[in-house]
Amino acid sequence: MANSPQAKKRARQNERRFAVNKARRSRIRTFLRNVEEAIASGDKEAAAAALKAAQPELMRGVTKGVYHKNTASRKISRLSARVKALG
Repeated sequence: MANSPQAKKRARQNERRFAVNKARRSRIRTFLRNVEEAIASGDKEAAAAALKAAQPELMRGVTKGVYHKNTASRKISRLSARVKALG
């Protein structure tokens, strides 16, 4: 348990950060799921639109420290290759 005032403050900050990051990660996963569903349905137009919406969300997650840059780039690359393979 945190004893010093500084440790107590850090514990409070960590809880807040955890909640914010969890919400952000969940939002990004929703965008990615939309792309996956569009790919599964075989609709290239919808998949391309969903991917275009998901890209800035993923990169925003990178700037906010939720994802590593290479992880987001890899996800975007693999999804765009799958969207391109449709049609």
